[in-house]
Amino acid sequence: MSFTIAIIGRPNVGKSTLFNRLVGQKLALVDDLPGVTRDRREGEARLGDLNFIIIDTAGLDEGARGSLTARMQEQTETAIAQADALFFVIDARIGLTPTDRAFADFARKANKPVLLVANKSEGKHGDAGAMEAFALGLGDPIQISAEHGEGMGELYDALSKLMPEPVEEDDDEDDAELSEEEAATRPIRVAIVGRPNAGKSTLINHLLGEERLLTSPEAGTTRDSIAVEIDWKGRDFRVFDTAGLRRRSRIEEKLEKLSVADALRAVRFAEVVVLMMDTQNRFEEQDLRIADLIEREGRAVVLAVNKWDLMETKGGGAISGLRRDADHWLPQLKGVPIVAVSGLMGEGIDRLMQAIQDAYAIWNRRVPTAALNRWFEQAIQANPPPAVSGRRLKLNYITQTKARPPSFVLFCSRADAVPQSYLRYLTNSMRETFDLPGTPVRITLREKANPFAHKRKRPS
Repeated sequence: MSFTIAIIGRPNVGKSTLFNRLVGQKLALVDDLPGVTRDRREGEARLGDLNFIIIDTAGLDEGARGSLTARMQEQTETAIAQADALFFVIDARIGLTPTDRAFADFARKANKPVLLVANKSEGKHGDAGAMEAFALGLGDPIQISAEHGEGMGELYDALSKLMPEPVEEDDDEDDAELSEEEAATRPIRVAIVGRPNAGKSTLINHLLGEERLLTSPEAGTTRDSIAVEIDWKGRDFRVFDTAGLRRRSRIEEKLEKLSVADALRAVRFAEVVVLMMDTQNRFEEQDLRIADLIEREGRAVVLAVNKWDLMETKGGGAISGLRRDADHWLPQLKGVPIVAVSGLMGEGIDRLMQAIQDAYAIWNRRVPTAALNRWFEQAIQANPPPAVSGRRLKLNYITQTKARPPSFVLFCSRADAVPQSYLRYLTNSMRETFDLPGTPVRITLREKANPFAHKRKRPS
């Protein structure tokens, strides 16, 4: 039985820092600017032998009905409803504020066990603020420093009294020892990326069937990379919503730099990356840059052209046009699956989820050695390697070293002399022969060992 705790409090008291401390990773963005956290973020936390689910929330603040601030508070209220207990965090260096007192009443009305956490208590300046916290009537304040790890023992003692019993984590499951059948049933890790305001959060909300992620016409609403679990027709997915990626020259604020770095980490952690584009402004320069980044990271790719409901003509000609555009602008991902969707209206969602599963299967594919050798001989016969500096290149054989993505080693006579154009020919021929559309294909050149290299010429 899992135990869930929500971290609540006004903005900029260190909730995300405490969240990162408990999960053991810097998952939540942290900055001196108030209001960095907007969506609620969940993580698996550990404190000593206590294992539990922790939820980081937006700072409790007042806002006009329907505004982004008000919807951030609704996300916090949802987290409180899901939680078994609350960490109410205050800033001990500042002491109590009217906002702290107002939201202490809010926490009491939740009718959940509350631990009062006086953060930033390091040094002599934290004691006075912590003493003020007694006036909230939420019990003895637990003085900690989430940034420096101080007071975790006291937090453990208080939390252990709330939890029914320590939940032991099963450490027997090792990813490397999973069978192919077990691996096929594990959640597919999917990152949704794209330029700001492409509709990434709206799409994920439709998949979930709830307003789990904040959306707004304002670009840059999403800041953290938020992971959500989705069950789609019996297949499990772990989907990461990410901040919009703008051109590097336009990324100026520190917070946006952190958001972009978080999005790039999500791409590296993912197995399939969905690149979302706005149907009205598709295949712009930044879209191509993001696609190139995904290819370099070796992830399976699916293109999703969003806001398709705004298109006046949606026939087969429009879809064929998307296919031609994709192959023209992304030759390094020739054949990449492209799906027209509307995250708002739910159009094309089934096709998108199927494309993700197909791309994942291709990304994991291994080519039989016999078939690979037959293809290699035919490819060389159809288009022999060119002569370089008057000497013919000799390509000996090729073998697949791994999948995820499909990677091969080509043994040859002069690795540094093989033209990139010839490697592109082999890559495209391999894609067509073995049905590897869209996925990155890696071919590494390696010179075959010379059996006579160790022998020296005799002196004359």
